[in-house]
Amino acid sequence: MTNHWIDIGNSDCIMIIGSNAAENHPISFKYVTKAMENGAKLISADPRFTRTSSKADIYARFRPGTDIPFIGGMIRYAIHNNRVNEDYVKEYTNAPMLVDAGFKKPGDSGQDGVFSGLSGTYDKSTWQYATYKVNVAADGDPPDYEKRYVEVTGQDLSYTNKLDYALSELESVDGGTITRHDDELNADVTFAGCRPVWAHAKEHFDRYDLTTVLDATGSDEAAYVAACDEYTKTGQVGKAGTIMYAMGTTQHTVGTQNIRSYAILQLLLGNMGVAGGGINALRGESNVQGSTDHCLLFHILPGYLKQPGFAGKDNSTLDKYLDCWAPKKLGDAELNWWKRANYKAYIVSLLKDYFGANAVAANSFGYGWLPRLNGLSYGNNASHITIFEEMGAGKIKGLLCMGQNPAVGGPNANDERSALEKLDFLVVADLWETETASFWKRPLANSAAINTEVFLLPAAASYEKEGSITNSGRWIQWRYPAKTPPGDAKHDLGIVYELGKEIKAIHPVNAQNVAINNLNWYASEPTADQICEDINGWNLVSGVKDSLVVNFTKLKSDGTTTSLNWLYCGMYMNDDKTMSTVCHAKRTSMVDGIFNIGLYPSFSWCWPINRRIIYNGASVQTDGNGSHTGQPWDTEHPVIQYNTDNAWNYDGDIPDGVAGPGSERGMFIMKPEGHARIHGMGRADGPLPEHYEPKETPLTANPMGHGTLTSPVIEMYGHTPGDVSEYPCIATTYRVTEHWQAGAMTRNLPWLCELMPNMFCEISETLAASMPGGAVSNKDKVIITTARGEIEAIACVTDRMKPVNDTEVVGLVWHYGYAGIAKGDSANRLTPHWGCANTRIPEYKAFLCKVRKA
Repeated sequence: MTNHWIDIGNSDCIMIIGSNAAENHPISFKYVTKAMENGAKLISADPRFTRTSSKADIYARFRPGTDIPFIGGMIRYAIHNNRVNEDYVKEYTNAPMLVDAGFKKPGDSGQDGVFSGLSGTYDKSTWQYATYKVNVAADGDPPDYEKRYVEVTGQDLSYTNKLDYALSELESVDGGTITRHDDELNADVTFAGCRPVWAHAKEHFDRYDLTTVLDATGSDEAAYVAACDEYTKTGQVGKAGTIMYAMGTTQHTVGTQNIRSYAILQLLLGNMGVAGGGINALRGESNVQGSTDHCLLFHILPGYLKQPGFAGKDNSTLDKYLDCWAPKKLGDAELNWWKRANYKAYIVSLLKDYFGANAVAANSFGYGWLPRLNGLSYGNNASHITIFEEMGAGKIKGLLCMGQNPAVGGPNANDERSALEKLDFLVVADLWETETASFWKRPLANSAAINTEVFLLPAAASYEKEGSITNSGRWIQWRYPAKTPPGDAKHDLGIVYELGKEIKAIHPVNAQNVAINNLNWYASEPTADQICEDINGWNLVSGVKDSLVVNFTKLKSDGTTTSLNWLYCGMYMNDDKTMSTVCHAKRTSMVDGIFNIGLYPSFSWCWPINRRIIYNGASVQTDGNGSHTGQPWDTEHPVIQYNTDNAWNYDGDIPDGVAGPGSERGMFIMKPEGHARIHGMGRADGPLPEHYEPKETPLTANPMGHGTLTSPVIEMYGHTPGDVSEYPCIATTYRVTEHWQAGAMTRNLPWLCELMPNMFCEISETLAASMPGGAVSNKDKVIITTARGEIEAIACVTDRMKPVNDTEVVGLVWHYGYAGIAKGDSANRLTPHWGCANTRIPEYKAFLCKVRKA
């Protein structure tokens, strides 16, 4: 989340897309309801009429997998109806920046639906800004140059009077010769054939006209236009709109680009950084945000530092690692928070905690002991799908599975269950014997032929352990145990501590084991407070922990500080008088900030630096001359404000790296150019969102009119999609309130099993009436089949489901399996083993199936 739960109540319009928040995030809906009581409008965009839809002012149905046309048409509507906040876009985004002359878009002549640079994967060189080099002192060592971007900033295309032009003037830049004078060089810099971001973006989204969007999405015209009109009203100064999304957005082959489309829409309307705005991911578990921040994913280290070797980069030394991942700033005024000096301080502080006294400057603080993403199949990728593909091929010998149940939750579950049979050993830590733990005795399994040794470790429930959780809004809150775990059950911290102790003990000191030998492990089982203090970080005096680091600006690259996660520096502190430890996550003050917008700055703690709304610098008005006034766009809901004493008022939110009025520093400090990206050149599948069909689609041609039906850069792992001629319906998966994820927490509780006892599917009245094998009524059993397998479910015939563009949509809950009290076939026996081009999250939300009466 860029904002937080309470802040949703400040919105003037809320669009919930890819989420059924009323049912799956019910507490969040408290703040949606509050906003609506204050006059806000709610838009529900969903293939299924949900409980969220039932509360919405506008419900817009669309075909699964067509989020980009849906939002792309909304972007076009905002542009064509003068709903864009022009000053915000010109000053706070990269709209005026020139793009390389070689950049081509899917709709450009000769591109046939792809971006420039495609050859298996994309060469992104033509997606970059047009830049030039200036020799300066670099952000960190060694001395180097900086690149500077070029802006089109006036009718004469000079670098003066930044806001003295209209966006329409950028549209007309035809790629001729553009000259910028650089005072430091005392020379003109000339570019030929380059066009600004805005010209490309407007041209790109202009193709998403109403006819095309309705043809792609199957949306009702009146409902869709009403949604466009209502949401884009938030582009008015003083108004704010927020987007709430969840797995319905991400679990597609274009999942990341779905979110990119939301970001572009929000930037055009000036909704980023403001109260009641932002893009708010609804996490499905209480600490998903925390696990993300601490980077329990293969490609990042805690605090979103890159894993060495990611994307095949040469990260063989610390210097090469920093050269690769610490960007040089673009533009002389930019803060560029990921600059080399900061990145080095964060990674060195992490290494000092990992390896303690063994990490010294002479060995690059143990950098060489970090594992590398080398030698892996599928592009050095170690995502969930890749792990199970490698497991099925016999390349992975052991699996430690804690708090996850892939035999139910993983895609193509039949294959994933079979992959577990190839392991030498499997360790499962859970509350019950899950489907994953009991895969060897699942229905139809030949247990005698399975050689995997399975260890089941009894774990503690969240109510039985102490520690912090980080909620969706990045608020770190402390939980205390309600009771002790039963029997031999241990909390995760104790399990991991014991594993680490034994792993160190059984590895003799030698060159092969150097990383394990040098690991700075705990002498005894640590408490949650001790772990959190280490996450916060320490100042070292003569190599010994002395005092807690105040915040991440105090971390150093010389080995005199530690921190397991730079973002969490400041969560703990030393009391000024007693030097005792104070945990800010344990704060419970219900006093709001001076602006009364629900910040509650002394309740819990929020990363970074207790900032509740990220990029809040963009909440202040531009001054028309390349800077800002320090005064809020929305005077009723100010987030930060420059006061009469010529300083930021810290009784509001913590300003996000914002300099005072008159500074030309950009408001989006995590980007080297200091500006938010409408054109985002880092993605695997394009710098602008383009609609591609799901890999299994009922269509034979892309509704955008070009010849590229599905994304050209999806890793298919050798799997073949099902064809519409055999599988004529679209299937999508989702959750219900009564069950939790893969079901282990809820399908072992009798009262919840009584509420939701059976695997079911939702089908339309028209599909029920025309079902192969005879008409189907409620409670009849049906068989759903895909190219991966088939399952049995109880039919729920409902007008919540309707055909879209004459294609039936089938809804499947995914909680069920063969263990526990409530049993049923798993929906994920049907889902495909491919996913998003960027994240490889599986495409659970749009695949083809057929349904017949059982």
